[in-house]
Amino acid sequence: MSDTLSTVILGIIEGISEFLPISSTGHLLIAERWLGGRSELFNVAIQAGAILALVLIYWRRLLDLLTRFDQPANRDYLAKLTVAFLITAAGGFLATRLGWKLPETVLPIALALVIGGIAIFVIEQYVARKPAAAVVTWNVAFWVGACQILAAVFPGTSRSAATIFAAMLAGLTLRPAATEFAFLVGIPTMFAATAYELLKVRGQGAAEDWHALAVGFLVSGVVAFIAVKWLLRYVQSHRFTIFAWYRVAFGTVLLALVAQGTLR
Repeated sequence: MSDTLSTVILGIIEGISEFLPISSTGHLLIAERWLGGRSELFNVAIQAGAILALVLIYWRRLLDLLTRFDQPANRDYLAKLTVAFLITAAGGFLATRLGWKLPETVLPIALALVIGGIAIFVIEQYVARKPAAAVVTWNVAFWVGACQILAAVFPGTSRSAATIFAAMLAGLTLRPAATEFAFLVGIPTMFAATAYELLKVRGQGAAEDWHALAVGFLVSGVVAFIAVKWLLRYVQSHRFTIFAWYRVAFGTVLLALVAQGTLR
């Protein structure tokens, strides 16, 4: 397989999995077993493409939040986004200081996929018995921020899944509202994580394939834009159970491959 084709495939995987509740980190770690590992800067580039797609989708909402401080609802929503982000930032800083690193084995990813899929089934059943609510409370902000840390520490959890379902369990039961808050919190969180990774790789002096970086960035951004647009329409009238089935099925296949010794 050519380097360009493998770059395109990795960009597609990042674009699809970054915001769907199926875990981008888990999918990329597994894909790189067959396609070959890439540099840290490449991973930064494809994540940046996905972030840019989210900003383009929500640019009107972001502009309104950042410029219309005269509206109490905007001030309140922005304050809760800020608190959720700060909770995540504090947890991420602590994890970094403690020397935490992502595991590079498949087993924890497979387990997280299966457990997360089962959790989605349970949460959807629980939320179905609750009245629809679209108001973001401080409780929602706290748990969304805390669960972003959970997703960062356990690959395969999925940041979008952890935050969306944290919001729903905390009382934001209307799926489109929970998805929007989770995605908006994700913008500064992912920007901060990407900037941190960029600072780590800066000055390392390693030769980079700038063509691959550009291709990966572009492909990831375009695919993420399409994936998020589709998801936002989908959750208007559907539950998240389709993703639960996918996670359980994919995770089970991975567990079987680990048991056979095909993957480690």
